Amino acid sequence: MNVTQTEYKHIYLNEDNIPAIAGTSMKIVELITSVKAYGWTPEELLENYPHLTLSKIHSALAYYWDNKEEIDADFDRRERYAEQLEKEAGQSEFAARLRERGLLQ
Repeated sequence: MNVTQTEYKHIYLNEDNIPAIAGTSMKIVELITSVKAYGWTPEELLENYPHLTLSKIHSALAYYWDNKEEIDADFDRRERYAEQLEKEAGQSEFAARLRERGLLQ
C-alpha cells in the first residue's frame, strides 16, 4: 500500500490521497460522519470505535478542522452517491410489503 505521511501524527493519505487514521483503514470522513450524525464527543467516539485511541481521534478531528472544506465536500459526494444507489436500486419487496401493512412509511 502506497501511503503519504502528513504533519499530523496519526494521519496518513492512502493510495487514493484520502486522509485516514494510522493503524486502521478508517477514513477521517467516516469518523466525521459519526460526529455529524450523532454529535458524538471524542470520548463517545472512543466508546464506539474502541480500536482507536483518544490521541488518534483528536488528531483526526484536528485534521478535519484544518481541512474542513475538502472533507465536507467528500462527505457530500459520498452522500449523493448513496442516494443515487438507493434510487437506482428502487424499493425492496420487503419494504413494499411493510408499507402495504402500514408498518413502514
